[in-house]
Amino acid sequence: MIAAALIAIGALAYTAWVLEVVLSTGLDPVRTYVSELAAADQPLGGLFRATDLAAGSLVLLGAVWALARTPRRPWALIGWGGVALFGAATAVDSRLPLSCTPTADPECAARETAGLVPATHTAHAVSSSLAMTGALIGIVGLTVAARRYGWWPGLARFGPPLVALELIATVWTLASVAAFEAGRGTWALGAGQRLQVLLVAVWLGLLALSMARAAMESKAEAG
Repeated sequence: MIAAALIAIGALAYTAWVLEVVLSTGLDPVRTYVSELAAADQPLGGLFRATDLAAGSLVLLGAVWALARTPRRPWALIGWGGVALFGAATAVDSRLPLSCTPTADPECAARETAGLVPATHTAHAVSSSLAMTGALIGIVGLTVAARRYGWWPGLARFGPPLVALELIATVWTLASVAAFEAGRGTWALGAGQRLQVLLVAVWLGLLALSMARAAMESKAEAG
């Protein structure tokens, strides 16, 4: 139950970017990176950096807690390892913000292309890539574990469609990033990436709910 609670709260914190619907950020959600909300030059950057730090830390703690108490099955180890990587990289990512917003500010994009931005831009790209790689490993690994080992019926049932949607959103995001870096527009980069991170949060919420239900059923049977 502790791991489920940590992961559930972490998933909620990971969706803090939806506040852009009611807060004036000045960034177009269809075109801009989610991480640009947390850029150093943004007025609400501190808020989004804090929520990312909280999200990553909570998910990491939940994954480590669960990993220490999960039977040593291959897919479970792979999956929890991926979730732990996602949490750790997300927390690190929050400490390596962009200095400006390349998709919204042509001057920032020009400086980034010329290599005139702080090294945190490159470090941020690495940590973001690691976070999403960890998320994909975790999503696939624990969904397979749920189905193969008969764990967490909710995740076993609804996990596969989420895996498929996450892979589609990831391909969309990667294609959009490549187009932007090639100077061919953003291809709705912001929309694709927001869908990508939203699906990660939804999957984490489903995982937490499935774990909590399994724990309650186990306790009821034992009682």
